[in-house]
Amino acid sequence: MTDTPQRTRPLRVLAAMSGGVDSAVAAARAAEAGHDVTGVHLALSANPQSFRTGARGCCTIEDSRDARRAADVIGIPFYVWDLADRFREDVVEDFVAEYEAGRTPNPCLRCNEKIKFAALLDKALALGFDAVCTGHYAKVIVNEDGSRELHRASDMAKDQSYVLGVLDDRQLAHAMFPLGDTVTTKEEIRAEAERRGLAVAKKPDSHDICFIADGDTQGFLAQRLGRAEGDVVDESGAKLGTHEGAYGFTIGQRKGLRIGTPAADGKPRYVLDISPVTNTVTVGPAAALDVTALTAIKPRWCGAAPTGPGTYTAQLRAHGGETEVTAEPVDGSLEVSFTEPVRGVAPGQAIVLYDGTRVVGSATIASTVRAASPVS
Repeated sequence: MTDTPQRTRPLRVLAAMSGGVDSAVAAARAAEAGHDVTGVHLALSANPQSFRTGARGCCTIEDSRDARRAADVIGIPFYVWDLADRFREDVVEDFVAEYEAGRTPNPCLRCNEKIKFAALLDKALALGFDAVCTGHYAKVIVNEDGSRELHRASDMAKDQSYVLGVLDDRQLAHAMFPLGDTVTTKEEIRAEAERRGLAVAKKPDSHDICFIADGDTQGFLAQRLGRAEGDVVDESGAKLGTHEGAYGFTIGQRKGLRIGTPAADGKPRYVLDISPVTNTVTVGPAAALDVTALTAIKPRWCGAAPTGPGTYTAQLRAHGGETEVTAEPVDGSLEVSFTEPVRGVAPGQAIVLYDGTRVVGSATIASTVRAASPVS
């Protein structure tokens, strides 16, 4: 296997520049490698001032200006493309609809799938570009037969392959991740940016969800969906308290449950189930969160789909660890069994399968089987 083909011949590269340090260094490395690089910033809000300013590196007017200044220093052309309508429909509205249905979505993963490697890539290819370059920490490996594989970054501490697990063969064929081989601290990436004269060298990293201006997810959802008082109950159905919208909770949540009565055993309680139909949130002990198996839908494979059961490791959250599983595609879905029970698994989340460092594919969790209870 070899590294990505962009190292063997110059390519026309469209560098997605968020306004943060990672994408700026990635664009600079692509240009330094001899590629014909053009920078582009994605305008993802019809009103960028409504997106959070400051330490975002994503979606604000400030970020657009930072990206333009970085492109000027690198010496590459720069454009701003308006993808606000696509972003609203494919990411923001999807996010709201998923929470309304009692599921827990990952908007960053959806943005990579629908915006950066669908809408952006399609436009780039139509304009004659060979590849889209981003500042993600992941690697694309090319096999001797020309097929491509997505792998974890060399530095596991910064690996972002989980949010790229939705990429298919066609998208991988045109993906470039210049930071994937980097085994350095973030401080060293910032030092490289400073050596290159990039003003974003000291810009804080982005966190949370870019389209929620104040970071208050529950407040954002309440504004979009309205407040709807419902009951917080225990596993027997006994009422313990009330809430202002079941959409404001996620499986495994411990804080903010608004329960006045302590548990009989004195131990914390967690969200076990969310029912949008009855607007009810069910809570219980941590042990009731143990999941032994799950069914996931809409699988996307980073290469050929598995043809039978196999043993893999799985990642269930962007910053979560790995756990051993047996998984098998069945009638368009994915059936997964865990070697050891895991907790905090919520419908709507993505499960990403790995074979060593190779990303096998991703699917959306639809239902779970718990050790102490039936399907949730």
